[in-house]
This record gives sequence, structure tokens and C-alpha cells, in this order.
Amino acid sequence: MNIQGWAEIVVTIGLAVGLGWPLGVYMSRVWQNQPTWLDPVLRPVEALFYGPSGVDKTKGQGWVAYTMSLLAFSAASFFALYAILRLQNILPLNPQGFAGMSPDLAFNTAISFVTNTNWQSYSGESAASNFSQMAGLAVQNFASAAAGLCVAAALARAFAANRGESVGNFWTDLVRTTLYVLLPISIVVGLVLVALGLPQNLLAHVDATTMEGAKQSIAMGPIASQEVIKQLGTNGGGFFNANAAHPFENPNPASNLILEILMNTLAFGGMVAFGRVAGVAKEARALVAVMVVMLGAAASGIYVAETQPTPAVVAAHLSGAPNMEGKELRFGEAASAVFTAMTTGASCGAINNWHESLTPLGGGIALFLIKLGEILPGGVGSGVYGIIVMAVLAVFVAGLMVGRTPEYLGKKIEAREIKLAMLAALILGISILGFAAVALVLPLAIKAMSTSGPHGLTEVLYAYASATGNNGSAFGGLGANTPYWNTTLAIAMWLGRFAFIVPVMALAGGVVSKPKLAPTAGTLPTHGPLFVGLVIGVILILGGLQYFPALALGPIVEHFQMLAVTATH
Repeated sequence: MNIQGWAEIVVTIGLAVGLGWPLGVYMSRVWQNQPTWLDPVLRPVEALFYGPSGVDKTKGQGWVAYTMSLLAFSAASFFALYAILRLQNILPLNPQGFAGMSPDLAFNTAISFVTNTNWQSYSGESAASNFSQMAGLAVQNFASAAAGLCVAAALARAFAANRGESVGNFWTDLVRTTLYVLLPISIVVGLVLVALGLPQNLLAHVDATTMEGAKQSIAMGPIASQEVIKQLGTNGGGFFNANAAHPFENPNPASNLILEILMNTLAFGGMVAFGRVAGVAKEARALVAVMVVMLGAAASGIYVAETQPTPAVVAAHLSGAPNMEGKELRFGEAASAVFTAMTTGASCGAINNWHESLTPLGGGIALFLIKLGEILPGGVGSGVYGIIVMAVLAVFVAGLMVGRTPEYLGKKIEAREIKLAMLAALILGISILGFAAVALVLPLAIKAMSTSGPHGLTEVLYAYASATGNNGSAFGGLGANTPYWNTTLAIAMWLGRFAFIVPVMALAGGVVSKPKLAPTAGTLPTHGPLFVGLVIGVILILGGLQYFPALALGPIVEHFQMLAVTATH
């Protein structure tokens, strides 16, 4: 540990929040169909989408119609991507000559990208053609990110309404979010990444001769364009199996910083946009504070864990040596720690170091961040509605303590809202722990584990947490490319995305019809340090009650096993 490492953590998170603020202001204008500086260029393009599709951009939808539109769009996206992956051997832009993916792998991959998870049971450079990467995977990186932001926009309108009915128009939100937010940023930052050294071409590979005279084939393709949207949209699925540890995805410290900021900025910006649309800017700032405090604590914890020499290293008389196993040596421990915290907290899943090689506590913190459910700051859009669920539960807890009907953002929170919030929160634990429990007793599933004991348990927990939490990163020791794992992980991804969204949209449907209440002397302030602490407490208690027993048997036991090495030397 050193001052440079701590400064790197502070600066990286600070830049993500700082850039997210003006981006959130801009996004709020996009969500409200207000004029933007891109209107002269994009308004005519936007109109082209509405005419042929028959969409009336001025016509609002209730929560049921909005949700059904989102589900129908996601289903169509799944079938289109599944077909591309299965048929890539006969589709164009396949200079590598890749065969179509197997049914179970295509099923897993299609659900993975449609749910904004990007779990990869394949190596991109050896399994997905250029056409699949561009027309399939990159397109879904845009579409799934936009869908998440649509839900956040609908929820913001619900809290802003006074006895309303409409939460917006899904098709309008989808088009405007993609055109006005995701595409412009991706184009500009994509060009910056190309300038920093990321390839962007349609080649299969280039041949090189090493210094020893050996021949090497280096995979190429449309890398920069996919890299920017996988980070910006918190998708995480890399062009290469090594992800952001590969020099073609992440060639230098400048690109590393940009990738770290990208995967958090839009999530913070979404929270700012929510506050402006709902007219609750102070309350939104409080939730941003919750995100920053917990993300900073997680990054610090991982940094401390990964810079301490392990007992085995001390026993080998290498005292003071940090834990560099699995780290990207170009960036060091601090960059690895903050990248790990930001990718697991943001539900991104991109990696610049091997999570399998983290110390038990470092890996345990990353696992815990994913299990909390996309809230620190979470995925684009999903972070907003995830933290709102936690805030609703927090005001309910506060209402129980003082004996009042809870209110949040000017709306009474009653039994229906609490039931829906708890349904959304509990589906994560049911999926993670349920699937993990079955896998750990099923011989067919156990065969995929590279290790047994606590570390093997952590591998399995991490896999289902990553899938259900729509993160996509993995403990690399699990051989998950089998029909059983591909299928069950795909189901977990679907549950983590849509079984969470439906209760949230139902909550929005209940809130939108309620009157907007002015604060009274009995209203709990939801913008100060007290509320920030209350939300953090609810998050930790909810996460602790659901997951602590499993964590105790996995990374915590493994930590004590690691310490026991000292006693044997």
C-alpha cells in the first residue's frame, strides 16, 4: 500500500461521479423529451424509427403495457441473437471460418447479452465471428443497456406524477436513449480508444514472427467499437477471453483509467437523471453518497487484502512482497483493486486481473458486491431501480421504528409497495443460493469445479451470483461450458434481470397513481446523513442475513486456512 495507490482509488471514483453529474443532467433532458444540443442532427434520425414502426411518441403507456413492450423486445432480441450465433458459419464476415455455436452455448450467450450480463462460456477470439461480434453481441450491448435505462426513466416518472397513469413510452425511451446517450458517447470514446492503440478492423488475424523466430497468429477484429459499449453499458463481455487484461482491449494506463470511469459514469448519471426527472435532486444525491461510500470501502478493502503478503510468502522469506498472482503487471495492485470493485459494484463484469487469484478476502468482497444486486452503483438503469428498492425498504424500517406510515419521494409507501420491493430483493437470494445448493450436490455439476473445499464453494457461489446479478465476471477455475451449467446459468440470468424488473415496474404502477404529498413535520428526511446511514445499514443487513452463512463457508473459511500456513512453518 502507498499514497499513490490510495490516490488512484480516490481519483478514479471521483472522476466517475464528477463526469456522471453533467451526463445525468443531459440524460434527464433526453428522458423528458426536452431540447438537447444534438437535436439538429438526431431529431430527423429519430423520426425515421417512429414512422415505419407505427409508434406514437406522444402516447404514454401504463406500467403493464410498458413492461410487456420491454419483455417483447427482449424476447425478440434473444431469438435474433440465438439465430446469429447458431448460423454464424453461413453468415457473412466470418474470415476465421468459425462453426455455429452449440445449442446450449448459443442459448446461454443469447440470454447473457440480452440480460446485460455478458457471461462468457466461450473465448471470443476463437468462437465468435466478426458478424456475430458486431451484428449480434455489440448490438445487444446497446439494446440491453438502453432497456435498463428505460426502466429507470419509467420509475422516475412514476415518482414525479401526481395521480397519473402513464410511466412513459417504452419505444420512445428505447430509441432516444440509444440515439442521444449511448451512440454519441460510444463514437467519441471509441475513437479515443483507437488512438490509444485498440484495433478496429475486419481482419481474422495477422501473422507475426517473434524475437526467437517462431510464427504467431494474432487475433484481430472490430475490438474498439465493442470495448467502449461493453464498458459504458456495463455489459462486460470482451472481444478476447482475457477481457481488459488483454493488451488489445486495454493497452496502457490511460485506456485502463478510461475503462474504469466508463463502467461507472453512466450508472451515477442515471441516479442524477432520476433525481431531476422526479424532482428530488437532494434525495438522489443521498443515494449517490450511499453508492460512493460503499464502493470506496469495497475498493479499499480489496486494495488492503491484495497488497498484504500472504503467510506462504512470509514463510518463504519473501516478507513484504504483495500478492501479484493473477494481477496485470502493467497496472499494479491499486488499479487491479479499484477495477475489481468498480466492475463488481457496477454489474459490469469486465476484468483486468484474474478474480480466481484474488486473496480470499479480496475475492469475498467482490462476491459480496455482486450479491447485493446491482446497486453500487449498479448497471446502467438497474443501479437506479435497485437502490430505489433498498431506499423503499429503508423508509419502511424507519416507519416501523417511529410508528408512522412511511413516505418516500412524496409518495406513501404501503403494503403493496413493500411486498413488491421484497419480492424483487428476495429473488436474487433465491436464485443464487438455490442454484448453488443444487450444483454442489449434483455429480454432473461438480465435475466442472477445478477445486474442492471452500474455494470450490466460492467458485460456484460466484458463478450464480454473477449470473443472477447480471455481472458476468467469473472465478476462472469453473469449467462452465457444459449443457448443465450453460442452461442453469442462463435461467439465473433471466431471473436476475426480468424477475427483478417486473416487480419494480409493478411498484412504479402503484406509485404513479398516488397523489404527490408535501413533506410534513412527521416526514422522515431522506436526503441527509441519517438516511444515508439507514440505507447502508439496510443493504448490509439484508445482504448479511441472506449470504453470510454461505460466505462464512467459502471465502471466510478459506482466509483462515490461508492464515494457518503460518503455523506449519
